[in-house]
Amino acid sequence: METLLVPDTCGAEEGECAVRPKRKMSLYSCEVCGGEEAKYKCPRCLKYSCSLPCVKKHKVDVACSGVRDKTAFVPLSKFGDLHLLSDYRFLEDAGRVADAALRDVMLPRQASNKFLNFLKNRARRQGIDLKLLPIGFSKRKANSTFFHKKEQKFFWHLKLQFPQSRAEYTEKRVAENKTLNEILKTYIDPAESDPTIRQRLREYVRSPADVKVLMLAERMAPGPDRYYQLDSSKSLLENLKNKTVLEYPTLSVVLQDCVKDLLLVDQGIDRSPSTSQSPEDLSRTTRVGPPPE
Repeated sequence: METLLVPDTCGAEEGECAVRPKRKMSLYSCEVCGGEEAKYKCPRCLKYSCSLPCVKKHKVDVACSGVRDKTAFVPLSKFGDLHLLSDYRFLEDAGRVADAALRDVMLPRQASNKFLNFLKNRARRQGIDLKLLPIGFSKRKANSTFFHKKEQKFFWHLKLQFPQSRAEYTEKRVAENKTLNEILKTYIDPAESDPTIRQRLREYVRSPADVKVLMLAERMAPGPDRYYQLDSSKSLLENLKNKTVLEYPTLSVVLQDCVKDLLLVDQGIDRSPSTSQSPEDLSRTTRVGPPPE
């Protein structure tokens, strides 16, 4: 290896010159030609090269794009400020691309305003206050609810939560005339439910009589969450009447022991979409279980 000598007067007497070797830029040789000292390192595959022809040749030989993989795994022990800055810029780029796609008039939209207004009007006729989020929200993208014109009924996108088992499932194309018991039969029925799901929801399977179905009461006054207790023997349509639904129904299936810790809305109160909430109505919200100490 060639050594370059440079003068260094630090610590040397006048008239004398201390000589120290100058370290080369890289201790690696070119991995393409193997004969020259490496000057470049590929950001993607980390191969060393010495010149532009070698860089181009290595891209052709190993089909390398030469662009750093921004999603590559980096161990926490090697994660530094540069990686943090790179991740931040990557998220910014992703958000910029997503925003540009939403603004592109040439791209197809999920649903037109005409279709969304049709859904809300149909739901209003059935006594359901259906609220839809703007395009771009994850809940709006996931919603598969539609109204079948020939059968004249809704087929709902439905989310079922089982807090005691920390499980969550999604049902699609659930007919509005289907009862809650029929919907839950696939999950907690001892004989007809799926064995894998039944094993995970064994706490519910053991006590089917204690299973209660709740739905969060939307558009209530500020304060703790309030829930509607639904009737499992009635259809989904009957349970959703006079209630507000944000995109699609999210039902919480809980056991009786959990209900006493929640605030339930008095089912006798008129909760139609056209009725505004008054202090008298809110005062009728009841708490199930013993009063707090």
